[in-house]
Amino acid sequence: MLKEIFIRFLIGGAVVSVFAVLGDTFKPKSFAGLFGAAPSVALATLTLVVLKQGKLYAATEAKFMMAGALAFMVYSGFISWSFMRCKWPVMVVTILAMPVWFGVALGFWSLMSSLLPASLASLFWPWRGVQ
Repeated sequence: MLKEIFIRFLIGGAVVSVFAVLGDTFKPKSFAGLFGAAPSVALATLTLVVLKQGKLYAATEAKFMMAGALAFMVYSGFISWSFMRCKWPVMVVTILAMPVWFGVALGFWSLMSSLLPASLASLFWPWRGVQ
């Protein structure tokens, strides 16, 4: 367990540094934060998953990460649209839009889990059993 945390720390730190340099080259500087956080955590997690559970499992994890990113993109677009249409406070729009994010993420999760082969689905949801 401690070894995994250390590996995640090293991989995450290295990738954050690379993405910080990338983000620093783009304008506006707000891209630096965007490039710094999520990609490094995802890459560190996927590296550990490949080492522990194999490439097939990691590929499936990556697909679900992409679905989460798409759900976040829909959520962000909805918030941007809401700010342009309504002049509500930021906190109100953000909280009221959370069901949009969760709904889209749940929809993607449901769609993707129905497309998985039964043998692979049993790795993610062992209570379902192989059919």
